[in-house]
Amino acid sequence: MTLAKGLIERIGEAGGDAPDHTAALQRIMESVDLEDLGAIGHRVVHGGSLFSEPTLIDDEVVATIEGLVPLAPLHNPAALSGIAVTRKLLPEVPQVAVFDTAFHQSIPPEGVTYAIDAGLAAAWQIRRYGFHGTSHAYVARETAALLGRPPQETNVITLHLGNGASACAVRGGRSVATSMGMSPLPGLVMGTRSGDIDPTVIFHLHRVAGLSIEEIERSLTRSAGLQGLAGANDMREVERRRAEGDPAATLAFAVYCRRIKEHVGAYLAILGHTDAITFTAGIGENSPTVRSTALHGLSALGIEIDESRNNRGDRIISPDNARVAVCVVPTDEELEIAEETRAALRP
Repeated sequence: MTLAKGLIERIGEAGGDAPDHTAALQRIMESVDLEDLGAIGHRVVHGGSLFSEPTLIDDEVVATIEGLVPLAPLHNPAALSGIAVTRKLLPEVPQVAVFDTAFHQSIPPEGVTYAIDAGLAAAWQIRRYGFHGTSHAYVARETAALLGRPPQETNVITLHLGNGASACAVRGGRSVATSMGMSPLPGLVMGTRSGDIDPTVIFHLHRVAGLSIEEIERSLTRSAGLQGLAGANDMREVERRRAEGDPAATLAFAVYCRRIKEHVGAYLAILGHTDAITFTAGIGENSPTVRSTALHGLSALGIEIDESRNNRGDRIISPDNARVAVCVVPTDEELEIAEETRAALRP
């Protein structure tokens, strides 16, 4: 049961809710009764190959997360700031790190290994890690419950479609394939991230266009995706402009949905069969047009959408007789982190 929830945004930024993480946590402590607080769960984006489950935080764990900063320079430092502040202000409360990458540690070696020089890969920890793990784990489990099936006997393709987006193939409750890689950049088209591109694009922009590596990285992570194609990173704006006939928005929408369809097809091949395809997160939960377009033309594979159910926003939007259930399940990453935190403290 959720007793309270809230959000503090743009910490340390002009016009933000708090000047730093210490002030942010103090605001939380002033507004919530923490007398019976049993533990604090921290979302940590990158756990590398070292963490496959939620982990009780101590100095050694903090040092290990610091060592993984080169793999997630935009994300892990913020998590470390939060950990440092809560350990300082609430030193008696157990702290648990819940890693975005942990759920994907079950992917077999052939699914995480890049075909590059093996020595380089080993020396620099280069492999597929995957992200959005807490969301994919929660949504796959909730999908099984929605279908009245045990999670360990259910195959699901989960589509986490928000400003960041990723796909995951889940066999019997375990991740066996996912679209993000060493970083959250590859895979599906996102709000400002490119998703999959030919690596030669980077070489070309550096050697021929004269862009620095930093400029290319910034472009692919902050000025690509829907933003790069249509000049807007909000799918609602892209859909509005598409409906008005804007060609850039029309193309952006088509690219976005085709990439989803390509991953659904690939993951059907990996799983052999799937019991459900589930949409989640901001776009997945709220855009009937994306859901319908991304799965259009797949009836030969047993994948169909009932447009009346889809437009109403039903939890199951496929026809009753469809071989594959198409579902819409709201994600709850905070609840998943809380549950995993509690599990980490059990003897």
